[in-house]
Amino acid sequence: MSRELQSLLARVSKFEREAHKILATHESTPSRVVVLEETYRRLAKLSLKQDELLRQSLRCAESSLFRASHVMAWAAFMDFLEEKVSAGKLAKLHEIRPAWPTRSIEELREGVPEHQIVEATRDLGLCTKNETKALLGLLNKRNECAHPNDFYPGLNETIGYVAEIINRISQLQPRSIP
Repeated sequence: MSRELQSLLARVSKFEREAHKILATHESTPSRVVVLEETYRRLAKLSLKQDELLRQSLRCAESSLFRASHVMAWAAFMDFLEEKVSAGKLAKLHEIRPAWPTRSIEELREGVPEHQIVEATRDLGLCTKNETKALLGLLNKRNECAHPNDFYPGLNETIGYVAEIINRISQLQPRSIP
């Protein structure tokens, strides 16, 4: 690629970033999602599945599919949380929840409701009581978006929801189950 073309592409990219920053200050513009992507990039490495689910959530938000964005962000979070819980600690989970199917992560996903998995993170020492309550609140918001009702979040609620999901993943990433 020629030097002139590289220079032009760099200037176009810089212009696009600056335009998104300016447009992101307006409450109803999808450019705010682009700013959220910068937050997303600060996360430590995610699995391919989690990465794709979060990217789909961001694309849904850019396309004004706000309920779908909530659902996809929660799916990414749950995949992250289930992987975190199962990372060599299914035996500990079995100790605190002996009736649960814990031979594999797939069995856990199929046999235990998300609400109960979130609650178990406290007993596993992964989350505090307040963090568990906050996660259950995020699950409740996802449920409102996933089931027929009169709840229709806007761009602001969606950006806030996805940002909180990203922040929760970021907080939990360095932690391990004792």
